[in-house]
Amino acid sequence: MQNPMKMMQQVQKMQARMAKVQSELEAETVEAAAGGGAVKAVVNGQQKVLSIEVDPDVAEDVEMLQDLVVAAVNEALERSREVASRRMQEVTAGLGLPPGLV
Repeated sequence: MQNPMKMMQQVQKMQARMAKVQSELEAETVEAAAGGGAVKAVVNGQQKVLSIEVDPDVAEDVEMLQDLVVAAVNEALERSREVASRRMQEVTAGLGLPPGLV
């Protein structure tokens, strides 16, 4: 069994690294497009939608526009989750935690 003080120090270091990563994720952005670039969504690493850009040519077909916005936002959110997951795995590497726990 490890020294409890050493274990506590490791936990504190990991918490500090996780807080830093969370802060970095807020500043990191990912972009996704749908409809060949007709709709673009930008999301940060904390899965917050920052902007939506729509090509005026597709604005006339409201139903198609709605579908494209949903597709672009969902893709951007998925990419953001992947980035966040990858970054958190870097922080917890070597701790022996089961995959997907963090």
